[in-house]
Amino acid sequence: MADRRCVYEVWKGNNIFLFNGRVILGPDAKILIVAILMFTVPAVFFCIFVARHLVHRFPAYNAGYATLVVLALLLFTATRDPGIVPRNLHPPEVSESDRSVAANTGMHFPRAKEIMVNGMPVWVKYCDTCMLYRPPRCSHCSRCNNCVEKFDHHCPWVGQCIGKRNYRYFFMFISSAALLSIFVFAMSALYIKFLTDDYGTVWKAMKHSPASVILMAYCFFCLWFVGGLSSFHLYLISTNQTTSENFRRRRNALDGADRRPNVFDKGCFGNFFEVFCTKITPSRNDFRAFVHEEAPEPAIQSPILEESVDEYVQGRRAKVEDDLEIGNHIFTLSRRRDLDEAGDIKTRSSNRSSRESSGDEVDLGSDLQPPTLHPETRP
Repeated sequence: MADRRCVYEVWKGNNIFLFNGRVILGPDAKILIVAILMFTVPAVFFCIFVARHLVHRFPAYNAGYATLVVLALLLFTATRDPGIVPRNLHPPEVSESDRSVAANTGMHFPRAKEIMVNGMPVWVKYCDTCMLYRPPRCSHCSRCNNCVEKFDHHCPWVGQCIGKRNYRYFFMFISSAALLSIFVFAMSALYIKFLTDDYGTVWKAMKHSPASVILMAYCFFCLWFVGGLSSFHLYLISTNQTTSENFRRRRNALDGADRRPNVFDKGCFGNFFEVFCTKITPSRNDFRAFVHEEAPEPAIQSPILEESVDEYVQGRRAKVEDDLEIGNHIFTLSRRRDLDEAGDIKTRSSNRSSRESSGDEVDLGSDLQPPTLHPETRP
């Protein structure tokens, strides 16, 4: 009996699984280590070179707790199923109306179909890789090779898709990282201020604690990035948009396309409530379940496609037969031309011999007859 395999062992996406399918990572799992070091190393430097000098004024462990919260939210974001839609083993059944629409375009499946969402029409596309019609707000991530519900974007710093099931943790991660940057920047600046009071000048204070200056510059740079990203996602949450939808709407606005209203907008309060207060839906994939072997169905082709294939095969066969016939004719003509040239050479040779013999007869007065030429029989 063949060994039974689990879903994560035969997973067709580009994800990386740990602990027997209990943890799912994106294909860029190595970047997660870099992201962890980007927070832990500055936090350690801050505790060693700055926080321990401020123990008498502020608790030194505040930065440590804040760093642990940021790291926990980072891991929650990177190790959760973002909302992957399970793939189909076979193409879906097509209704008669969809079949008639597809026949007009020469395809078996229509590339998109219209459904109703909140009383308004929404177009959903067919995914050839996952063999399904994507749910509304779902997109196929080319990096992870999965269809993800409420796909926002593929985060290169987390190494994972951001979607329906981890967007809440992603926003809390970037907002807490922005708050941690503000805290470390403010404490480092406060320590420089205390040193300035002791040494008299800012320059001497900076020379006494260069680590504070480096931390201030690093946190200022990080604050521009995570702070701006947090502000942008606050706007997206208030309007119930994803990053992908927002970029698409901007592109359509630049192209002058028709801008339809957002059918998912529930108002500012309703949108925030949906992101932070609703229960996260369970994963639609059981990665540790055993795979049920199922015989694949034969590939379905439309009649138009089958006729095209038959015509192509017949055309190729006719072309090969014509090429063979032409090749035979060329070979026959080539042999005939060679035989004709050989016959002409022999004829000229015989005529020359005949003329020489005739000349000898005239000179010698001989009664010899010219030699008789026997034509060569061609094979």
